[in-house]
Amino acid sequence: MVNFEGVKATVLKFKFFTIAFLAIAAFVLTNCSSNSANTNPTTSGGVDPNETAATVNGKAIKLEEVERVIKQQGQGQEAKLSPLELAQARLQVLETLIQNEVLFQKAEKEGTVPKDEDVTVEFNKQKTASGLSAEQFNAKMKEIGETDATAREAIKKRLAIQKLIDNITGKIEPPKDSEIEAFYNGNKDAFVKKRGVKLAAIVVDPANNGEGDTTKSEADATLKIKEIQQQLAAANGANFSQVASEKSEDPSKIKGGELGYVSEDELKQNFSSQVAQAFMDEKFPVGSITPPLSIAGKYYIFKLQERNNKEEAQTLETPGVRQQITDSLINARKQLLSASYAAMAMNDAKVENYLAKKVVENPNELSGARPASAETPAANTNVNLNSNTNANTNVNTKPETKPSANTNTK
Repeated sequence: MVNFEGVKATVLKFKFFTIAFLAIAAFVLTNCSSNSANTNPTTSGGVDPNETAATVNGKAIKLEEVERVIKQQGQGQEAKLSPLELAQARLQVLETLIQNEVLFQKAEKEGTVPKDEDVTVEFNKQKTASGLSAEQFNAKMKEIGETDATAREAIKKRLAIQKLIDNITGKIEPPKDSEIEAFYNGNKDAFVKKRGVKLAAIVVDPANNGEGDTTKSEADATLKIKEIQQQLAAANGANFSQVASEKSEDPSKIKGGELGYVSEDELKQNFSSQVAQAFMDEKFPVGSITPPLSIAGKYYIFKLQERNNKEEAQTLETPGVRQQITDSLINARKQLLSASYAAMAMNDAKVENYLAKKVVENPNELSGARPASAETPAANTNVNLNSNTNANTNVNTKPETKPSANTNTK
């Protein structure tokens, strides 16, 4: 058996405000609403929450909505931002809120707003998926300034916009065989399955971040890890996917903990050469499960699902390749059509961005100095494969037109 002790790698850091808003669009559609339960007269930044940040065809977006998104995304780190960084963050959030409001108004005109019963079904699904008890769920709602009414409004908007976009992109037809063949011939390098591994993971997060999180401390995490290990031992690892779905505190839980295929080069780049060597070593059998590994403040239990020790050139006859190209082309066209539709909708809307106007009128009032008591905000992406070792993890959520060379089409 391969020993994961002593695995080391470098540290990768990013500015907080750069990474905090990578998922803003998805977050806003899921969690934000046009109304807020926050009744504080002023926010922590000394701004009036009742101030109108922007209007879309006369509909006001309050600064309070912007502040709530920043608070939820920042998870307490927003206090470390300088006034300049905070202003930048507010403008980024507001731009997304504006576009969402524009698209929701389009959805209202196109009749894609869901019925109340559909919103209730989705709301109940979210409660179940959170992994929280009713008391914990309600406490979390209160903590982030949400009520049942505002949460339902947010769900209604998200479903309405999604159906609107689905209707628009539903016009796209599957690519022709000639297009698939042309794409393959022009991108053969992308269809080489490199040496690598396919992984799944169960993640336990000691921090209370609200992502289906049931642990709020190191003690909670330790107890949960032990419980998970006992479950896996009892099932000999056979029910890893089920345990991941039930216990993992990571978005991958919806796929049974599936993380996908990672090439050896990517293992070396994103973790370390030692990590790559450990997973690629035949002494660590396929199907094996690692002990709990500390990664960026969270605990991961990995399952090695597949190992490929040689490069394999894939053809259009390789199972899954043709469908992979089809999906990639359709998704790329959907993204382009969605972006184009949103651009046209924004062009047609009457938008007044008062927050941006204030910045333009007062360009010299924003300091780049952070609070003296705050450390330089950074995202720690250390991946600790055991209690004494670190490695990096880099998750690329950027959609790509070209299929990944490491996609497992087996």
